[in-house]
Amino acid sequence: MSPVSTRRGPFRLVTVNTAPERAKLLIGRMIEALEGEYEIIHLDNCIDEVVPKVSEHTPNVLFSASMWTAKEAQDIHSLAKSIVPDIKLHAILTGLQVERGPDAIVE
Repeated sequence: MSPVSTRRGPFRLVTVNTAPERAKLLIGRMIEALEGEYEIIHLDNCIDEVVPKVSEHTPNVLFSASMWTAKEAQDIHSLAKSIVPDIKLHAILTGLQVERGPDAIVE
């Protein structure tokens, strides 16, 4: 008998990134790397439309990209939480992509 799958999810993800194609590529790599453990659905990316996109999709998770300062990421997260209070938030460290490249984001 095979073991019961412990894959968790689905997790509905919205990203906030000024480079939508890069966001799609990096999130795709992350989803691939975690597919055995998690089901993650990348619903959308936005730049200035945090409130409408979070309202439209009601995601479980929101990632803010490394181009945002800590203050900007905090503002983005506050907006998301005002729509979906129990949303999980992740701010990629400011400058990480520039300093260490896309692999650092996936790792």
